[in-house]
Order: sequence, then structure tokens, then C-alpha cells
Amino acid sequence: METNNEISALLTLLDDPDEEVFGAVSQKIIGYGKPIIPNLEHLWETNPDEHTQERIEVLIHRLHYRDLAEEFRIWGLSGHHDLMMGAILACRFQYPDISPASILQEVEKIRRNIWLELNNYLTPLEQINIVTSILYSYYGLKGNEINYQEPGEFMLHKIIEAKRGNQLGNGVLYLVLCELLDIPVKAIHIPRQSVIAYFKPGYSEENLADPFKKIEFFIDPSSGQAFTHKDVESYFKRISVPLTASFFRPQSNKKVIRTLLEELAKCFDDDKNRYKKDELNDLGFFLE
Repeated sequence: METNNEISALLTLLDDPDEEVFGAVSQKIIGYGKPIIPNLEHLWETNPDEHTQERIEVLIHRLHYRDLAEEFRIWGLSGHHDLMMGAILACRFQYPDISPASILQEVEKIRRNIWLELNNYLTPLEQINIVTSILYSYYGLKGNEINYQEPGEFMLHKIIEAKRGNQLGNGVLYLVLCELLDIPVKAIHIPRQSVIAYFKPGYSEENLADPFKKIEFFIDPSSGQAFTHKDVESYFKRISVPLTASFFRPQSNKKVIRTLLEELAKCFDDDKNRYKKDELNDLGFFLE
């Protein structure tokens, strides 16, 4: 965007100490949309004042966020909620310039390695053993406990890049691969855990009356390890929570991404970044 007189005047006011002035200037700048970002980036590079640089960073973020919110709204209204696209949109909250094509390419490499080992004669457990073996042993994915100081461990492209994610982030990658491979694995809502489950074919509806019995087995996305119904029953006894059907209904892709956004938001619970927490929670409203 060419720098006209009005834009030049607005940019010179970004260091104004009066918050009301800055608020009015911000609205004007945001009104120009993303084409004004190069002007803001140039000002950030040439203005050494740290406070002004922080203001510029917030403005650039808000410009990207406005477009991202619209993309989430459209994704939420679409007939098919492609999980990988939802996960990529979540990544773009912090990394607006990432290339979806490069993420798709890396996921496709993993998917193809798994697909080459699959055949129609494998049992459900044998299928999952192949997915787990390729993803965690051959590919080298590691799993960590959720740490809200590490937002990258929630984000698909960072997990692929570092080969390390938390239970929820790894679970999203696992679900993405299973969706691409037509393996009936879905997220469920076990308290205090991110767990995925292999559902018997034909039983992936969200309103199952007795979903617990429609599950073949459960998978820990931190390691890919499979575990049984008895293991789950023991866990519920240990945490003193009644085992009810609502915990085992398969979650939609919209719900998976909404949970991802809600958990990612907890990474920004400090005064400087709390606006990001609010924005992530707002994005989740598009997925209700």
C-alpha cells in the first residue's frame, strides 16, 4: 500500500501516550485492512521505541485476526468440517503467514507411509498398531503433558516440525491421519484426559445411547498406546467420577477444534497477552 498523507499522519500518532487517541487511531488503521500491514512492519523496523513496537504488533495481529475470524465462521457453517483445515486455522492465530500447502505435504508423507502398511484383512487393533508404529516409532513423535507455557505443542505445524506435542495436540494429528485413512477413530471427553477411541464401524454418531459398548478400545495420544474398557473403568473409579454415556460419545470435528482453541487460550493468561485469550475464546463461539 502506498503511504498517503492520512496514513502517514495516523502512523505518527501510534506513540501518543493518550489511550483514547491511540484507540481512535487504531480503529482507523484497522479500517484499511491487511494492505496496511507492510506500512506497519516498516514502522516497527524503523521505530526503536519498545512500547510503540508492542502497539504495532497488536495492530498487525488484529488485522490478521479479523480475517481469521471470518474464515472460522465460514468453516463452522460449512457442511463438512475438515479437521485438518480447522487445525491449520488454529495455527494461523499465532502464525498468520504459515503455508497450508507445506503442512498438507508433511501430513501426506506420514499418511502415505501408514497407508502402505494397511490392508483390508487387519483387525482394528492391528490397524492402530500400524498407525502408532509409523507415527511414534518411525516418525519419532513424542508426547508431553499439557504445559500452558508451550503454545506450540497445541499447533499442528509446530508438532510436525518439532516432532513433539502435548496430549491434545498429538491427538489432533492422530485424528487427522485417521480421518484421511478412513479409520473410525474419534475424540471423546474423558475428564482430565485427552483420549481418542476406535469406534465399531457405523457407530460414530454423536447421539449414541450407549457409546461405551460401541468402542473397540481407547488410545492415549501421548504415546499411541491402546487400552481397554477395564482400564477406563478403573480410571473413573480412581477419580471418583460416575461412568456415564456423555463421556464416550464421539465428538464432532467442530468440538475438537473448539476444545483446542479453549486450551490454547490458557497459554495467554497474563496481562500482556490476555487479549489473545479473549480472541481465542471468541473464535470458539463460531463452532458452537
